[in-house]
Formats: sequence, structure tokens, C-alpha cells
Amino acid sequence: MLELAILGLLKERSMHGYQLSKRLTDTLGAFWKVSYGSLYPALKRLEREGAVEPVFDKDDVGRRKNVYRITAKGETLFSELLQEAAPESWEDNRFRVRLAFFRYLKPDTRLRLLEKRRAYLEDRLSDIKSSLKAYRERIDAYTLSLMSHGAEATEQDIAWLDGLIESERRQVRAGADGAQAAPPTPAEQPVPGSGPKPRARRRVAPKPKGTNGGRPRTGGTRRAGGTVRTKERAS
Repeated sequence: MLELAILGLLKERSMHGYQLSKRLTDTLGAFWKVSYGSLYPALKRLEREGAVEPVFDKDDVGRRKNVYRITAKGETLFSELLQEAAPESWEDNRFRVRLAFFRYLKPDTRLRLLEKRRAYLEDRLSDIKSSLKAYRERIDAYTLSLMSHGAEATEQDIAWLDGLIESERRQVRAGADGAQAAPPTPAEQPVPGSGPKPRARRRVAPKPKGTNGGRPRTGGTRRAGGTVRTKERAS
């Protein structure tokens, strides 16, 4: 599981050993402690396998800390470890480490792994209840309390997983519905330039100067008629 955690963190960005140790503590330290004594040998194993590589050449490192990055082979190994389905994969710490990197999995793969973890917890709960029933009268109060606490904690984990599983099922259904939506057929697809053509705007010829909408002005005639009548009255 340490190799999985190292590769998962190096997928985010290149880091040297101290940064990896700090990120492991920040991310998984609440339930999994990683010591320097195990981190550096794991880094060296991954380097020998070609899963990680140093960013700087040995001649260029000098006083700088050796920074590691994940390789294409490391990406493949990370994916294999993340989807591993061995019986021990569902144990508490192993599953928690994998869950921390679930974002790199597809919804249907996440759903499958969550359901396997739930089945593992159901078997554990069944064993605890069987032990409580068989040995309740023969164990002391402290052992009985510890077993009861284990049963309650397992039931809470199952309820928590039920919420995660339901969320993943919704995502899987949504993905299936989206895949079933058929694209439009060629007959339904609009053909470029086949839409209604825009109407041409009518151009209005400019009015000629000195006219009133094409009609001759009559103001001058009226003025002339008024002058004649004035002269007739004067005579």
C-alpha cells in the first residue's frame, strides 16, 4: 500500500522524500503512520522498477534534494494497485489508502470496489454478532463492551458505505442515460446555408432637390396669382 500512496501523490506533482513524507502524514496520517525507514526503501524499489525517476541527473543534483516524478510505467502500476481485488485489499487501512485516490477511477469501478468493501464488512459484522451470541455468558464485561463497540462501528461503516454506493449508482445511471441518447440523424441535422434567407432591405431612391415627393412646388404660383389680383384692385 505504501507504493500505491507514493505513486498517487506523485501523480499530483513531483516531490522529494521529505515532501512525500509530509503529504502522506497530512493525507493519511489520521489512520496510517509512515516512517522514513519505510518511505525511502519504497522509493528506491519503485525507481528500480522504473515506476518513478529522479527529475535531475545525478551530476546536477549537488546539494539539492532529489526530486522524484512518476513515469508511464508508474501510471500503469498505480492503476493496477488501485483496482486490486485481493482478499486483503478490503482491510481497513488498505481500503482507506485506496479510497484517498478514488477520484482516478471511473464511477462503475468505484461502485464495484465499494460493494466489495461492503460485503467484507457484512461478513465481519456477522462474525462479531455470532461471537457475541455464543460467548456472551462466558466473557467479562470489558471484552463484551469491546465486541459490542466493534459491532456498532462496523454498522456505522456500512451505513457510510451505503451513502457512497448510492451516490456512485446515480453517476453510473446518469452515464448510461447519456450514452443511450442517440445523436441526431443526418436528415435531422441542419445543413449549412439551408435556413431561411434574410429578406433584402428595399433601397429608397433619394428625393431630388427642389421637389416635394416628386410633385412640383406650387408656392411660386400662388405668390404670382396674389400679385396680379393686387394690381387689378389698384387699377
